[in-house]
Amino acid sequence: MASSEKPATTGRVPALLQRLLVSLQRSWPFLAFFVGFFLCWEWSVDLFAIKAYILPKPTEIVAKGWADIPRLVNYTLITGLESFLGYLLAIAIGLPIGLAIAFSQILRRTIYPFFISLEMVPKIAFAPLFISWLGFGLLPKVIILVLVCFFPVALNAIHAFGSLSDELTRFCRSTGAGPWRTFRKVRLPAALPQCFVGFKYAAVNATVGATIAEFIGSDQGLGFYIQIVTGNMRPDLAFAGIFFLTVLGLVLFGLVTLAERLLIPWHISVRRH
Repeated sequence: MASSEKPATTGRVPALLQRLLVSLQRSWPFLAFFVGFFLCWEWSVDLFAIKAYILPKPTEIVAKGWADIPRLVNYTLITGLESFLGYLLAIAIGLPIGLAIAFSQILRRTIYPFFISLEMVPKIAFAPLFISWLGFGLLPKVIILVLVCFFPVALNAIHAFGSLSDELTRFCRSTGAGPWRTFRKVRLPAALPQCFVGFKYAAVNATVGATIAEFIGSDQGLGFYIQIVTGNMRPDLAFAGIFFLTVLGLVLFGLVTLAERLLIPWHISVRRH
């Protein structure tokens, strides 16, 4: 038994190495650009004698950011909590509303135009109102984030669930499938790719909304941190805060992409990657 299990275990290692090599082959242009960009940045600061309070070197950003790592990690967790809560609430609210509008002619003629009009309004305009009404706690920031993330989710859900052709619907009825079975077997799988477009767009906006809310009124979070250190003429720490914001956004976007791969592995948008 031991001799038969050993080749199966060892056979997995070359497969993992092969996947790693394939990933490196695909990502080397980005890695080369990434390294080259920061090397040019590092050398350009010395070449053009740029003052540190205007544009610090990447090595200085890393050193100063590492010295302030406890505060950066703490504020990242706070901004992350706001972003994830607002994002999940936006999906929990926007997806059912989009589904309802897609299946209701009355809602499509009344609420849908209202949503389109409201989408045109910059969400930052509502931030001072929510903060003046609800204070500087977690709630107003989550509400602002829900507003920022809600419309991409809802509008893409409306388009996704309302775009199934009449021919396919009639075909499902001809096979004897009821409304629920048609929805579960046909409409939902057909709508998920477009829904994930909205989920991804909302994920990109989540950290943006959190930062805007913290800019306007907050005493913690990465937005507050960047605002304070910029006022103190510390661009090195501001860039460190921006780096943590970028990592936070990539984590959220990566989780959405992972969910897409797990839920719709058959779709061409997933198989191309």
